[in-house]
Amino acid sequence: MGTAQADGARTGESITEASAPPVLLREPAEGTPPVVEDPGALAEACARLAGGTGAVAVDTERASGYRYWPKAYLVQLRREGAGTVLVDPIALDGGLGPLRAVLNDAEWVLHAASQDLPCLAELDLHPLSLFDTELAGRLAGHERVALGTLVEKLLGYTLEKGHSAADWSKRPLPVDWLNYAALDVELLNELRAVLEAELADQGKLEWARQEFEAVRTAPPHPPRAEPWRRTSGVHKIRNPRGLAMVREMWQARDELARKRDRAPSRVLPDSAIINAVTADPKTVEELQALPVFSGRVQRKYTASWLQHLQAAKTLPTSELPSPSQPSDGPPPVNRWADKDPDAAARLSAARTALTAIAEERRLPVENLLLPDLVRRTCWRPPADLSEDSVAETLRAGGARPWQLELTVGVLSKALHSTAS
Repeated sequence: MGTAQADGARTGESITEASAPPVLLREPAEGTPPVVEDPGALAEACARLAGGTGAVAVDTERASGYRYWPKAYLVQLRREGAGTVLVDPIALDGGLGPLRAVLNDAEWVLHAASQDLPCLAELDLHPLSLFDTELAGRLAGHERVALGTLVEKLLGYTLEKGHSAADWSKRPLPVDWLNYAALDVELLNELRAVLEAELADQGKLEWARQEFEAVRTAPPHPPRAEPWRRTSGVHKIRNPRGLAMVREMWQARDELARKRDRAPSRVLPDSAIINAVTADPKTVEELQALPVFSGRVQRKYTASWLQHLQAAKTLPTSELPSPSQPSDGPPPVNRWADKDPDAAARLSAARTALTAIAEERRLPVENLLLPDLVRRTCWRPPADLSEDSVAETLRAGGARPWQLELTVGVLSKALHSTAS
């Protein structure tokens, strides 16, 4: 890191496009940090973190493509004056009291915070406040907001890639994986400084603070009513009996995946479920003749899979799923013109007005106002179309004050639109 470019990046200065080529980082500046996996090492690491200053850069590594439970298998932390700390929460088996004492009273800097906060909350780790560099990048008008992209564009570094989809439940973790994980927090605080300055220059810093707080305080997502409908390829199954077979196999797979703590796709791919339903095998031999089911591991489960398929075929009609997924929201937008032409006119006017504001302010229109909230409001607008009434509707749907300030007037006007 001995170049002028690197020095500029380390002090939080933005790198211009005319600068020298980005510097490839293969390992952390201070070398590969040891993994904290016992109480003594945790106490020492927490003492260093407590003695540091400023916000704590935070990231996690999960094993989503390998394990059923989306838990954190590694927690990466970095703070000015404390260096980088890699914590193995699995080895510590929940004994994270010293870490909670440090982190739960600190500001965190994360990239795409909503992806990491749930698994950190399972460890009883909660930020006092946060700064989300991905969300900040969106609000600042950057078209591409992946961590590597922003670090390269704004700080002049290229991060080593290649292990984001690795099996982080593996032990011991390879050194190159640890380097990758440590680099994910190496420059987060520097990146935050540059993005915060950009937001301040653009008059958007208060917007960002409201967005960060909304992410921090967001409740957990409620479980999906019918998660089996997300089976890839389910759109090919058009009759209720076939959908019941998909549902039965999905539920059986989910139960097995849960017991084995394996990603459902590794127990049985979605494509195999759809193939089985489409082929409608009558015997174990017919099922084993299909792709995937002919494999050595799957062959011992085929009798069970066949039983679930046959069980769905005996369900009474009253227990079959509906062809379309139940929803409490409006119908698909492509049906609005037929179902309610005035609603379609309202939505068209609203989208035009919101897009104009988003382009003027250099931010994604979906960050200006949630598309689902716009659709719901246009489909069933409040009886009173005054700005106060529209503001109350948007506020009830989760809109933040800065969003209301920018959108209430134009949305209220759009809601007066009709098809005639």
